[in-house]
Amino acid sequence: MVSVRWVGSGARLGALLAAALLEIWPAAHAQADTLEVGPSQEYKTPSAAAQAASPGDTIEIEPGQYYDCAVWKPSRLTIVGKGPGVVITDTVCQGKGLFITVGDDITIRGITFARARVPEGNGAGIRAEGKNLTVEESRFVDNENGILTVTNSPGSTVRILRSEFLQNGKCVHSCAHGLSVGHVALLHVEGCKFLGTRAGHHIRSQAMRTELIRNEIGDGPDGTSSYLVDIPDGGSLVMERNLIEKGPKSSNTRAAVMIGDESAAQPATEVRIIDNVFTNDSPDHTAFVLDWSGADVQVSGNTLYGDVTEVSTRGAWIHAVRAHASATKAGVIDFAKRFAKRVRDW
Repeated sequence: MVSVRWVGSGARLGALLAAALLEIWPAAHAQADTLEVGPSQEYKTPSAAAQAASPGDTIEIEPGQYYDCAVWKPSRLTIVGKGPGVVITDTVCQGKGLFITVGDDITIRGITFARARVPEGNGAGIRAEGKNLTVEESRFVDNENGILTVTNSPGSTVRILRSEFLQNGKCVHSCAHGLSVGHVALLHVEGCKFLGTRAGHHIRSQAMRTELIRNEIGDGPDGTSSYLVDIPDGGSLVMERNLIEKGPKSSNTRAAVMIGDESAAQPATEVRIIDNVFTNDSPDHTAFVLDWSGADVQVSGNTLYGDVTEVSTRGAWIHAVRAHASATKAGVIDFAKRFAKRVRDW
């Protein structure tokens, strides 16, 4: 018979478990800190706080102009302006933007982002590279992109609430926009103002679902935007109770809202455009909604002023032919390359 002695073994096992718990406890239960930023605070600039931040922290920035940029790597950060007049301006990080959000689940509130510029022409007030960004009560003034997200994640959500986008946009090598969102699950924009966008679109969304609720989107007398809303890859779109205006200097009078002008690859389970007010102040006829995606566009309760058609598919078949021809050409070139390689290998 084998005899097992437990005396001492239990004590050693308990000690090992206690040591393991002590090792993981700080990581699992560390208390989030509040980091104060300002001339009289420990952290003089947002970038200094960004280097010290840990997941879950809150960063509070005192009013003032900060000629600074910051890369926010931890997740679950809350970055807030302590009162009006918190301005991040003129300095970009990594040739990308004033703030770069790398971590996930970041909230930014009460901050103005101004004059983000880079040689490539796509500098952003906020450049979002992580998942799940929320921006509240913030302003984006005279940037190339107000917000640019490069997130390509089917589970990510971008929420923009009660914020202003003023005189953003630029077209050089390609176009920058007021708000440009990549392939995410949801873009929700509510209670915001987009005014005087230059050259690019006020809102460009490649999200699977885009929700625009109670916003003001307008060129004004000097804005030169292309589309007011561009949904280039298709997908679901809900627009409710927005005040929308295409100005006399618009660079593209084809439409106010464009759906599917690039690939229309994302299926739409819902395209609902209701109770909006649209004014066409351009000298040309325009479509309120131009649909090249083939979606079932539901419109009701919209009020239209000026020379405008509510919904149009004009040009859709030409676009489809060109897209097919382009895909065929690309396929032929790819086949030729693969065939030539096989001949060389043979």
